[in-house]
Amino acid sequence: MATGTFTLRVNGQTRTITTEGTMPLLWALRDEVGLTGTKYGCGIIQCGACHVLLNGQVTKSCNVTVSSAASREITTIEGLSPDSSHPVQQAWIAEQVPQCGYCQSGAILSAVALLQRTPNPTDQDIDLAIANICACGTYPRMRAAIKRAAGLA
Repeated sequence: MATGTFTLRVNGQTRTITTEGTMPLLWALRDEVGLTGTKYGCGIIQCGACHVLLNGQVTKSCNVTVSSAASREITTIEGLSPDSSHPVQQAWIAEQVPQCGYCQSGAILSAVALLQRTPNPTDQDIDLAIANICACGTYPRMRAAIKRAAGLA
């Protein structure tokens, strides 16, 4: 696909970029829009470090093109709150979830999407929803944070 101009709706703001329509949304967010909270992890649609919300659905941004994202509402970790006051972010802090932190923005967005569709998740719901690969193994703390954010802990 040739270079074109695309209007993205990111974190409630309209951003216009000129790029290849086949560029992965991940790179557009990082390199064109300047939002670096969305991370490059594996590059093979497996790890979840690149998760964003597209129309409220958790999505791996390395697997979505700019042209297909242009008509959708995109939320990145930066868009949850300007001061980390979102309940999931607060629960992540309270439960001291991150170690290296690299996968955390994707995991937080996965948790947000889970709680939007399942306000009182079970352990099984959480385990299925948090498909992010965390090399540090902070899954028990992620589960505790999600329960805290849901008011279950």
